[in-house]
Amino acid sequence: MDTFEVIAQRRTDVGKGASRRLRHTGFIPAIIYGAGKEPVSLTVKHNEILKNLEHEAFYSQILSVTIEGQSEKAILKDLQRHPYKPRVLHLDLLRVSDTQKLSVRIPLHFLNEENCAGVKQGGGVISHHVKEVEISCLPKDLPEFIDIDLENVQLNGIVHLSDLTLPENVELVELMHGEDEAHNLPVISVHLAKGDKSDEAEDEEAAATEDKTE
Repeated sequence: MDTFEVIAQRRTDVGKGASRRLRHTGFIPAIIYGAGKEPVSLTVKHNEILKNLEHEAFYSQILSVTIEGQSEKAILKDLQRHPYKPRVLHLDLLRVSDTQKLSVRIPLHFLNEENCAGVKQGGGVISHHVKEVEISCLPKDLPEFIDIDLENVQLNGIVHLSDLTLPENVELVELMHGEDEAHNLPVISVHLAKGDKSDEAEDEEAAATEDKTE
């Protein structure tokens, strides 16, 4: 599992003008809050954050935030980017407690897509409906990602949230609200591509049936 450290300084000069001036010096504004403590306005180096954002795990893993020599644990709660330039404008960091569960969105990793039975044997294609999920767990149990093995998924097969294999002590937030169709969402499905020959044959058969009944 990757580990990330965010080096920050306290910020006293706040407001839009101050934030604009800060960005011109290679820093960006940030804030850390939560865990029953007062929010603290921070400054962090833009290029260091931009480099960390290249790693998928930075978005979902526990970060070590060092503020003037003192370290706190936090997760990246929100991120504001420039609408068209490769720039980060602001970070929201949420403190975490070792004894309190947290809700985090983590990515799904899809394994054996090229060996999927519904693709290799059935000639189907894979549609991805969900690429990340929200989980609830204690910080010590936070996974970096969840693997989904697609090798044995057949043509017309669907993998739902309830089919995922979760690490111990990890829950899916969506299924905590129930496991009916409204919450047990499809993650991937394997189906014939639109316009597949078999689809065309079915269309021709249907058209022939219609001709006979006219």
